[in-house]
Amino acid sequence: MKKSILLAVPFCLSLAFAQTVKPPFKPSDFLKIKALSEPRVSPDDKWVVYSLSTVDTAKDARISHLWMRSLVSDESIELTHGADSANNARWSPDGKYLAFLSSRNSKNGAQVWLLDRRGGEAKKLTDIKGDLNDYSWSPDSKQLLLTIQDPEAKAKEEPKNPLPIRIDRYHYKQDIEGYLVHQYTHLYLFNIEEKKLDTLTKGNTDEKMAEWSPDGTRVAFVSNRTADPERNDNDDIFTIEAKPGSSVAKLTNWSGHDLSPKWSPDGKFIAYLRSTTDVTYTMYDQDVLCIMNADGSESTALTLQVDRPVTVPTWSKDSKNLAFLVSDDRRIYLASYDIGTKKINTVNSGKYVISNIVPLMTNKWVVELSTPYRPIELYTVDGGKLQQLTHHQDWLDSLKLAHVEGFNSKSKDGTSVSGLIYTQDSTHSKKSPFVLYIHGGPVWQDEYSFDEERQTLACAGYAVAAVNYRGSYGRGLNYIKAINADWGNKEVKDLLGAVDELIKRGIADPDHLGIGGWSYGAILTDYTIATDTRFKAGIAGAGSALQTSMYGSDEYVLQYENELGPPWKSQDKWIKLSYPFFHADKIKTPVMFMSGLKDFNVPTAGSEQMYMALKSQNIPTELILYPNTFHEITVPSYQVDRLTRYVAWYNKYLK
Repeated sequence: MKKSILLAVPFCLSLAFAQTVKPPFKPSDFLKIKALSEPRVSPDDKWVVYSLSTVDTAKDARISHLWMRSLVSDESIELTHGADSANNARWSPDGKYLAFLSSRNSKNGAQVWLLDRRGGEAKKLTDIKGDLNDYSWSPDSKQLLLTIQDPEAKAKEEPKNPLPIRIDRYHYKQDIEGYLVHQYTHLYLFNIEEKKLDTLTKGNTDEKMAEWSPDGTRVAFVSNRTADPERNDNDDIFTIEAKPGSSVAKLTNWSGHDLSPKWSPDGKFIAYLRSTTDVTYTMYDQDVLCIMNADGSESTALTLQVDRPVTVPTWSKDSKNLAFLVSDDRRIYLASYDIGTKKINTVNSGKYVISNIVPLMTNKWVVELSTPYRPIELYTVDGGKLQQLTHHQDWLDSLKLAHVEGFNSKSKDGTSVSGLIYTQDSTHSKKSPFVLYIHGGPVWQDEYSFDEERQTLACAGYAVAAVNYRGSYGRGLNYIKAINADWGNKEVKDLLGAVDELIKRGIADPDHLGIGGWSYGAILTDYTIATDTRFKAGIAGAGSALQTSMYGSDEYVLQYENELGPPWKSQDKWIKLSYPFFHADKIKTPVMFMSGLKDFNVPTAGSEQMYMALKSQNIPTELILYPNTFHEITVPSYQVDRLTRYVAWYNKYLK
């Protein structure tokens, strides 16, 4: 009897343990992630509306709908339903209506719909034939400012044999858009009561980022009106009176770009973003926050001394503070500029990423925020303190996620490099098979935010590193510019230095090293395995190695000619930057290459060439091609397929 009781105790304990162990995040869980975006606060500061997209597995696509969350209670309401997406909601300034974009019941693409807040079904307001890119309410709620691309063949039935495409542009192709013809994007005024559309801007120019002045008399917008806009990045800020036939006034004269104009609510100032470098084009730059009088005079750069990229300028409702986001060494934090004291203050910062700001009452904001363990949710920031508003990602509580922490390493030349390491737990009690997963860009950074790719790999049993090599932002302008016309050199030193550091710490198993990445991350994968043969498995998605073949076949001719010079004038430089292909005989790593067949960003040829180079040498390799897919893989089933193949490929060679 005593023996039976003693045997029963461990059985009960093991049963209880089995009931509490959480399953790890796996590729199919990617389909459960809800994407939250576009928050807008109601004029009375009582509600925030936002878009929430979920995967419709039957359609193999994401469908977005509008949700509304109370700011004074715990009430949450789903506003739209059905098979058609609804997004980009905008409150009318008088608080009577909620507008949004949807393609429901439309042959002409997305249109503006109106929901009357007093009740009733949504009604379609516009029937625009061109692509409706953006819209906003006039301050008096009587008009909409529309940004529309020229209609041309919109809504026409596709002929059995399409007409030939005539190309005569310098920048002639773009990912997703395809081959570019001469279509332009202009501003229009739409009278809501009369349903009348008037042209505000016209000609052979493009307008974007349009903003009403607070009194509704003028519109600020961004446009490149240089003699040959396709050969530079010289966007400027203009204003125009909100009447058809009005003339345009130019407010900025910086040789770099000026973007994102935002009127102060009192109408005195316009805040905007400006490139740091005063040249007509550079890949390696970061934006600074600027402010000028509403007539364009007395422009002042506010954040040069911060030496970090700044985004999302947002005025407080009393015009006394200008909030913005700062990307700083794996974080994105909320800061503000006090108009009175002329001082910059950090409002909220932590090991997470804030990605959007919406003003509430004085010194209070609604923000989008993501952590290493949660995709984006909405929070309020009041007096610098966070309070969570939405809980759409709580389903992740039932899963085991990898532990994420920051680390630092030194490269061979002494450069200090920062990164993130994903592991099974925080103890690092044993070394694990390892994957160096490299971010793209290159002007980007790995951050303290949710990363489903690295979480998937870590939860499959790998230690996974994210490394902010030189060329990444968040470490200052000189750090970004370090790789100018010198690809695959300093970045590889930084990546290998991080691997060495993690081996030294006993986290990465030196006999089971993997590497991979997408876009520039794949390009760096090719550079690294042509430099170091330690890696036993690699994955390169949407990459290239024979850089000479990319000229004219991708969308980066402006960068190439400004950074490298044309191939016929700088052959040695182009050949040097193509060394993974010309030294493919040094590669010993089995590699799986991937590409979307409609990728105009980094065309499929880049993957095909490296696949063939390895195949001809009998190095294990595969080529995975996703039909009807652009540079970013957005089809849900393909996203799951890609993650599943990642795990299987690394398991084959690293375990």
